[in-house]
Amino acid sequence: MWSRLGSRLRSWEGLLLGLVVAVIAVNALQTPFYLRLSNQINLFTLSIEKIIVALIMALIIINAEIDLSVASVMGLAACVVAYLHAQGVPVALGVLAGLAVGALAGAFNGYWIAYVGLPSLAVTLAGLIGYRGAARILIEDRSIGGFPDWFNRLGQEPLVGPFPVSLVLFFLLLALMLVVLHRSAFGRYVYAIGNSRDVARYSGVNVNRVKMTLFVASGFISALAGILLAARLGSVRGNTAEGFELDIITMVLLGGVSIFGGSGSLIGVALAILLILNLRNGMSLVNITGNTQTGVIGVLLILSVLGPNWARSLQERLQRSRRQTGGPGDGATRGAVPK
Repeated sequence: MWSRLGSRLRSWEGLLLGLVVAVIAVNALQTPFYLRLSNQINLFTLSIEKIIVALIMALIIINAEIDLSVASVMGLAACVVAYLHAQGVPVALGVLAGLAVGALAGAFNGYWIAYVGLPSLAVTLAGLIGYRGAARILIEDRSIGGFPDWFNRLGQEPLVGPFPVSLVLFFLLLALMLVVLHRSAFGRYVYAIGNSRDVARYSGVNVNRVKMTLFVASGFISALAGILLAARLGSVRGNTAEGFELDIITMVLLGGVSIFGGSGSLIGVALAILLILNLRNGMSLVNITGNTQTGVIGVLLILSVLGPNWARSLQERLQRSRRQTGGPGDGATRGAVPK
């Protein structure tokens, strides 16, 4: 057990853990209220919709695909709810319609990627533009609010103790996806396809079904996050959730998930989420503007692609060096037969 723990702490996740601790310590020195539970809950709540979508994005990127349309699906689902509410439709039915639209958007993406064979980058980039356009057509330049109290409470009031509905949902989804990705046959298929689609197919994995399932789940969860965002803000515009995909993808790649697929873990993604949330909060404490914060996140996105590759390269060089010098476990000294 201790050897596995030591290996984990020497990995990319260990570096992220150290950075999280350092950032929290620096922020705590800025204000004595930083470590209070209420502040930590607020820190999560302000970005809760992004981190919910980051969970399913991790599975998609491990599968060697990408979904650039998630933020546009979030906005479209929120706009569907707002548009139907403005037409007099009960909000509960609007929520169901928004979730259905998200699932259909995911299925549309999945069909072209899984069954037609188009690259996910191109398909979801088209989705990013198309779904955002549909949202703007529904709402135009209006801001629609006036939702019933029960809907606003979904994003603004605690459900269990001090924890709001959205935060409870995040932890439930995190637990579910940890089991799915790391403890189920479906999770093994996700990794196998990410490493080699052809090898997975020849091994009997239904590659098309796995990819379709992932993109439908991505659309549904993105729609759920968009509806929670509408409940938290209390109003919806055509540009709701615009630009969220940058933070979402950064969280996943910074967590050690390879952009080429086949490797990564939700533990690393969870640590990256903590790092980005605390880093943004710390920059706000020292009055760094939003544009500068976005620039910092952009730099993190570049480092999140380069960093794990550098770490793996360094680890491989160290292993080769140990083998060449006949270190512990070297094959030259193991099992030698005396003359």
